[in-house]
Amino acid sequence: MAGTTVADDGAVLHAFTEAMVDLGAEPDSDRMGAALDHVQATMGSSKIEVFRALSDTEEEAVEANRRFEAAYADAVAAEGAAPVPGAEEAMAALRESGVKVCLTTGFSAVTRDLLIDALGWADRVDLVLSPSAEARGRPYPDMVLVAVLRLGIDDVREVAVAGDTASDLLSGSRAGAGIVAGVLTGAHGRAELDAAPHTHILDRVADLPAVVSGT
Repeated sequence: MAGTTVADDGAVLHAFTEAMVDLGAEPDSDRMGAALDHVQATMGSSKIEVFRALSDTEEEAVEANRRFEAAYADAVAAEGAAPVPGAEEAMAALRESGVKVCLTTGFSAVTRDLLIDALGWADRVDLVLSPSAEARGRPYPDMVLVAVLRLGIDDVREVAVAGDTASDLLSGSRAGAGIVAGVLTGAHGRAELDAAPHTHILDRVADLPAVVSGT
């Protein structure tokens, strides 16, 4: 969602920074720098898994994730949420052509639903998924495969996965999706996306319907 269909403007990194400061990391410290480097490299992954990699204990990771989600929710409440230009039109075009639309995210279900409500997207998509006990987050293929099952897709090769991070592309490729498209509106640039398995690199998600239709 963030960076692919939802405009980010640095909100995710800001929320990570706030969470790390709350846990005692100095803003200009080596610890903070290393943490933000890791966060940037793993954008798109499950947020709790990112904090597990940065924390000494499970309790610390859970608390850091809680503070991150709270900081991000505060930002959405204060500033609202906005779609990436062309995202809503792309989703509408896909559904009008008979394609089912699923949004996946590394956010928890609570934060995900907060975003969906803020954007008014409940009726614009067919399914929304977050990492859970039954489905690991990206870069694992689980959420793509869960979408295939829940939406009744006959062949995973008929699936198109689009995202702004290398984790998105790894997830789609590992699931066996027929289209795996990186989009250049979010966390990772062309170099990072080119280095991950993909079928297309797009300027924005608005270009996806044309790729799906083959036009």
